[in-house]
Amino acid sequence: MKKLISLLFVTAFVALNAQETANRFFYELSFKPKKDSARTDKVMMILDITKDKSIYRDYTMVAQDSIMKIQVEAMQKSGVFKDISKMVTMPKFSEKVYKFYPEMKVQYVERISSGFTPMNIGYNDDTKINWKISNEKAKIGSYNTQKATTEFGGRTWNAWFSSDIPLQDGPYKFHGLPGLIVKIEDEGKNYSWELKGNKKVENFNEVTYLESISPGGNGGKVAEISREKFDKTFNDFKKDPFASARPMLKPEMLSQKMPGSDTTIGDMVKQQEKMLKDFYGANNNPIEIQQVPTKDKK
Repeated sequence: MKKLISLLFVTAFVALNAQETANRFFYELSFKPKKDSARTDKVMMILDITKDKSIYRDYTMVAQDSIMKIQVEAMQKSGVFKDISKMVTMPKFSEKVYKFYPEMKVQYVERISSGFTPMNIGYNDDTKINWKISNEKAKIGSYNTQKATTEFGGRTWNAWFSSDIPLQDGPYKFHGLPGLIVKIEDEGKNYSWELKGNKKVENFNEVTYLESISPGGNGGKVAEISREKFDKTFNDFKKDPFASARPMLKPEMLSQKMPGSDTTIGDMVKQQEKMLKDFYGANNNPIEIQQVPTKDKK
């Protein structure tokens, strides 16, 4: 009995210590979604930093994760279909950017569909960011910062980093300064990130609830491909999100109603297709206007 209790204690101790903690940095992003317009939007982005990597992404879906869990579980319990897309605020950005420590390997990831199964595709970006650090200093919020400039993605960027936070990281793909990037913007102010706060996240899990229960169950696994192949695959997906699923969408399937609802599968497909096309069409002013191709990954 004592051996059993000891075994349970050790197992619980290991499980407890296996739970990961992340430092979550909140960046307010102001951006111009349209090239020919001065209108700006704002969204909160997050940079989650763990012991071996960081993950940059839109905070919108992460913030609604617990709400999604409640809604999905209630739907599963009742057996009545609900269009979850009408219950949530859509994010402004769908990408994730990973930086793996200590080599700072940068991986850019998007989520597409293969048939009806979601999958993550990504490319490794080995573009070297060459910083020029100036003597100019500024107080941004509560942070003491120093200025640095670089050319990246066809734009000139001004960054302010704080050596008080000894993390050589920052929003999006930016990294490599002797301190966390507190603010960074391009000269045309098409994109401007500013650090607004941070907190510790106990029991951190980078995969959201919806990702964990999605068909295929691949969670955070990424199919790495060359940047050229990524660009073609993702651009094709944006133009026609249901291209790979369409051959399986037979008339008899499309006419079927969702459980406990008057909504047909065909109606749901049309709604989802419009939502995705509107989402991808909302921004024609990318962060990188000039891309450096990476080598094909075998």
